[in-house]
Amino acid sequence: MADEQSDRGFKVQDRRRFSASGEPIAEDVENRHAGEEAPGSRSAGATDPRPQDPPPLPEITFSTFVIGLSTQALVLLGEIREGGDAEVAADLAGAKQLIDILGMLQAKTRGNLDDAETGLLDNALYDLRMRFVERSRSR
Repeated sequence: MADEQSDRGFKVQDRRRFSASGEPIAEDVENRHAGEEAPGSRSAGATDPRPQDPPPLPEITFSTFVIGLSTQALVLLGEIREGGDAEVAADLAGAKQLIDILGMLQAKTRGNLDDAETGLLDNALYDLRMRFVERSRSR
């Protein structure tokens, strides 16, 4: 068995998709469009690891929905920076709209939520409304 492995060696294949002049290699383009493997590409039996699928998204519950809307409102209020931006630009009209949506959810779901969901929604609305008032005054 050790002799079989030493005889196998390894094979080097050119997998470039472009020629030295920068033009696509014709066979590669044709094969990709036809759903075939390009010359020099790995076969289906290759042992190289494939990229992992992204982890599954968390279950959407009423609480995660409220937290998502609250987070969006905080971004629009300029409380959370997107992508590490140095300057925070607030969109008070957009934030007010999201706060109003959460208020509408509070009114429409009254009596249908458990204590934890009610508390989360009440606290989120109180906090967002206070931050909105502070931001509005500072302008």
